[in-house]
Amino acid sequence: MNSGAGNFAMKTIAVIVIVAILNAMGLSPVVMVFFAGAVLVIWLVARRAQMREVERIFEFYVAADAILREEERRWYGFEIAEVIEHGESLLDTLPDPPPLHFFALGALYQRLGNHDVAVQYLSRLADDQKYDETHRVAPSPQLRRYVMMLRRLEQHPAAEPQTLAAVRNLERARQRSATKMLLDSRSLSETTATVEPKTESAAPDKKTAGEKRLVPEKQEELFSPSAPLSSISAPPPIATVLRDIYQDETSANN
Repeated sequence: MNSGAGNFAMKTIAVIVIVAILNAMGLSPVVMVFFAGAVLVIWLVARRAQMREVERIFEFYVAADAILREEERRWYGFEIAEVIEHGESLLDTLPDPPPLHFFALGALYQRLGNHDVAVQYLSRLADDQKYDETHRVAPSPQLRRYVMMLRRLEQHPAAEPQTLAAVRNLERARQRSATKMLLDSRSLSETTATVEPKTESAAPDKKTAGEKRLVPEKQEELFSPSAPLSSISAPPPIATVLRDIYQDETSANN
């Protein structure tokens, strides 16, 4: 809060100095007022956009907590996937995301059944100490604004009770279950990786057997277009054929 008030005071002083310089240059008061108003509007819009980014982080926490906490509720896969997409899109705007963000993403991926990605997120909290809060000594402006809003929620819990409850639920789950969740996801991921090669090795045999059943055996060709003409015998004359037929009929009548 003190840091935010100090920044506001510094920016106000900067605007006064700029107006004084414009006055010394002989510009009219109307132009100076217009310029000062434009600067103020731009600053307010930029500040609102920055705060909106932080608000989106807490909106992700509320959605993630609803999915992870209500185990009896049947969530559709696309609902979980949309919350994950929301959370991962925030990583592009946060150079140093808070550790709770990684835990929420890892837990959601585990809930969705994607244990490989769950291990990637959860392992950062357990295996790499630089992701712990105590090692964030040089925060980005985005992380600083996030911490300011978090402390404001903690000091005034009645302002956003649902948001603060979601943050506390996720923090408790992280402290109690993060390590166990990581071990479970690693175990399931390794089991899946072991089963897949066996399934792939058995697939070609089934495919070969199916092809043998579906493809009929080729019959021996009675005539080959590439055979030489000398090997092809000409048919008997028609007179000889008729004579043989009449002789057979005469023999049968006698």
